[in-house]
Parts: sequence; structure tokens; C-alpha cells
Amino acid sequence: MSLDPDTFRSVLGRFASGVTVITARDEAGRDYGMTVSAFCSVSLVPPLVLICVDHVASSHDALLAIPYFAVNVLAAHQESISRRFSGLDEHVRFDGVGYSRGLTGSALLDDALAHIECRRVAEHLAGDHTIVVGEVEAAVAHSDRPLLYYRGGYAQLER
Repeated sequence: MSLDPDTFRSVLGRFASGVTVITARDEAGRDYGMTVSAFCSVSLVPPLVLICVDHVASSHDALLAIPYFAVNVLAAHQESISRRFSGLDEHVRFDGVGYSRGLTGSALLDDALAHIECRRVAEHLAGDHTIVVGEVEAAVAHSDRPLLYYRGGYAQLER
């Protein structure tokens, strides 16, 4: 029995997820970044996280070639950052966006709820995505509310 993709998307849309921007910097100094909502922890010991990257994403190949990446967990007020990094024009994603460099060289976006710096340790093909596993080398959390994605739109947690 095959599940209709539209039904599957609708059902999965009922699962609220946080919103992240994954950033990486190649050896030539070029920055890459993309919005990713498929992110989760894998293990506490060693500290591992995973992200899922669509094969057709413009940054897919770069993220698999660069050994380090950062996960920027977006705060409630950063919807515009999420939209910018999910846009089609990858050449303007960092224009006017404040960031600092992390220990791995990846961009750490200003005012993000958390920063997680990782070394890529594995990747696995899974359907139309690649699962990228990263070992966490540095992490910091800030106080704010998260930006959420729910049923095809952005939402905020009131707490």
C-alpha cells in the first residue's frame, strides 16, 4: 500500500518543529547556509545531532563536502532569517545578516536561540534526503522563545 505524498505531508505538518539555519564555510572562505527544520539530537555520549538535507537543495553538495557545520536554532523574532535562508537566491543569504565566526569557522547568526558547532561524522542516503550526523564540538544556549514551524507556516511558543 502506498501513501499519497500530500496526505503524508499533511500528517507530518501536525508535528511542530523548531527552525534552524545550517551554516558552513569552505576552504576558499565561501559561506553556505540553508533553513532546516529536520534537526534532532541523536546521542548524549558522544554528543551527536542530525540534520536532513534535500538532495535538490542548493547547498546540499557543499554541506557534504565541508567537514564542519553549525546549527543556528532560530528565536521567535527570526522568521525573516528563516525565509531568507530558504530562498532560491543563495548568493544573497548572508547579505545584511549579522554573525560571528565559531570555533569551526562556520557563521553563528546573531540573536539565535542556540548555536551548535559540529564535525560531520556520517551521512546516510534516505529517500530524497541525506541524513548528516555531526559530533558536537561546541554549543551555547541563549534565553528567548523559539521559532516554530507548524502546518506549513511559522508559529511562536507562548510561555
